[in-house]
Amino acid sequence: MSSSWIRSLSSQKRKFGYGLLHNPLKTSSNSLPQFCIQRHRDLTRIRSFFTISSFSRIGIPSLGRVHGRPISVFHPCILQAARELCTLHDVEPSDTDSCNDASTHLEGSNIESDGNVATKEARVKYEKPIDFTKVKKNLLPTVILVGRPNVGKSALFNRLIRRREALVYNTPDDHVTRDFRDGIAKLGDLRFRVLDSAGLETAASSGSILDRTAGMTASILARSQFAVFLIDVRAGLHPLDLEVGRWLRKNAPGINIVVAMNKSESLFDGSGSLAAAAAEAYKLGWGDPIAISAETGLGMQDLYGSLKPMLEDYMLDVLNNEQNTDEGNFSDESSCEVEDSKLPLQLAIVGKPNVGKSTLLNTLLQEERVLVGPEAGLTRDSIRAEFEFQGRTIYLVDTAGWLQRTKMEKGPSSLSIVQSRKSLMRAHVVALVLDAEEISKARRSLKHDEVVIARQAIEEGRGLVVIVNKMDLLKEQEICDKVMEAVPQEIQTVIPQVTGIPVVFISALEGRGQAAVMHQVIDTYEKWCTRLSTARLNRWLRKVMSRHSWKDQSAQPKVKYFTQVKARPPTFVAFVSGKKELPDTEVRFLKRSLKEDFDLGGIPIRIMQRNVPRKAANANNKSSPLTNKMPDRIFSDKRTVSA
Repeated sequence: MSSSWIRSLSSQKRKFGYGLLHNPLKTSSNSLPQFCIQRHRDLTRIRSFFTISSFSRIGIPSLGRVHGRPISVFHPCILQAARELCTLHDVEPSDTDSCNDASTHLEGSNIESDGNVATKEARVKYEKPIDFTKVKKNLLPTVILVGRPNVGKSALFNRLIRRREALVYNTPDDHVTRDFRDGIAKLGDLRFRVLDSAGLETAASSGSILDRTAGMTASILARSQFAVFLIDVRAGLHPLDLEVGRWLRKNAPGINIVVAMNKSESLFDGSGSLAAAAAEAYKLGWGDPIAISAETGLGMQDLYGSLKPMLEDYMLDVLNNEQNTDEGNFSDESSCEVEDSKLPLQLAIVGKPNVGKSTLLNTLLQEERVLVGPEAGLTRDSIRAEFEFQGRTIYLVDTAGWLQRTKMEKGPSSLSIVQSRKSLMRAHVVALVLDAEEISKARRSLKHDEVVIARQAIEEGRGLVVIVNKMDLLKEQEICDKVMEAVPQEIQTVIPQVTGIPVVFISALEGRGQAAVMHQVIDTYEKWCTRLSTARLNRWLRKVMSRHSWKDQSAQPKVKYFTQVKARPPTFVAFVSGKKELPDTEVRFLKRSLKEDFDLGGIPIRIMQRNVPRKAANANNKSSPLTNKMPDRIFSDKRTVSA
């Protein structure tokens, strides 16, 4: 019962066409081919030959049931144990044989020519429905909001991302949005990247701001897959809407477009005005329009119903074409502890108008991300961009030019100032940009507005880096040397509470000094996240107190204990004996010693004080016979038993 039985087994297999010719795992669909079902019918005729008892004679035990599933004697693992190369399909797959995840199943199996089964390469095939909440951000589809000016694109953008980030202001004769913003939209269970673009005007003159914004919109349309074309339903179908429609057909012929009639909350009155507006919107030629209201949230369910089929089809194509595995396409939501210095860095670029903040952002990103030009006050929104530098995620925020807000000033510029201040408070490190040409002419490094920015950054506890831009405009080397010498000295004079503020001299237009800026920013951020152990601090405290010359040793309070309670920025607590607190001069001495001994220059340091009563301090430090004596035992009334 050895080799003869196995040879007969091989002959029966070849008779019915099994072996290397059939591999059911390579089936592209869930339904079985007809020839597989016919082979199964033929196989039932030789059940008497392939019996469990026959396999038990050669030492193959019956598997019976595994995890509640019946295992046939024709399982591939059993035939592999019999040293035969075959893959037999038993019965048609039932519900229990399907994959646990209804949206995926495995396919692919490689068999080597020498008769050994190769390692199976699992490839995931996705099916509807798709869980957008678990897909990685870089794989999400992109939807851009387009339309003529003042139709509510920024309001819809804020509605989709569920935050008020984009500036919204009613300016019929002006453009509020000039740079495009991006964010992750949350519409029901859908997740996608949404882009807020500037208003389109096809009749803009060449080289104007409107012409440059149109060119930027055309460039991001090439990277988008879907678009929501917004029109103002209260104003009807404007001739500019038809021009924008023709512009879209010319610049983005392959993009999927959904027409949305915004500001339609006042037309749901049953008078038929909404139906008339929808009939007029059919002239655009992109199917049924959707009535929405970005301000009130009306019609978001209809927008969800229109976008979901298109987004799911796109995601199926992307995920099935990706060569990554299931773990590579979907994000891991498991929380893991990360050091403070390894968290994403928030860098805000602030300064006066027209000092080169937007040019610096484009230079760091190596792309035309924001609009630049000689006009002052070109940036209105605070634009947030993400990029990687030496394996670290950094979020750059380009803010509008910082000006003092007056009571008479209203409009988008006033909102821009408020948004710039919010960006400064959210940042970890603040990059204050100065103009080298103005410094050389005015013979002053910081003006009033720039001093206000620097002091507010220090008061908020942020790291500060000063960047002197436009060094290429200083033609004489002597002037360059004077500027490079005068700026650090004046900064130290104006902001004495923080020593060692780093100063970097660059030319953003020529791309000089961008690496030095990022290295200095990361170094400041790591100092900002510094944590020092309590034992190390108390050893340092003893050395500092010993080398300090007190005027009156008996009258001065003594620091008993020193510890760090938080980072970002470094905050310390000094436990002082007695009721008196340390004077300001001694606190400044401790801060200066911390910065010198632990290399914490350029960041704000906070020291809080707590008073320790002298009696408690003496009781802890001094021991007497009375304190060491055991107290007399006091009997409780609860332990006495009444007779």
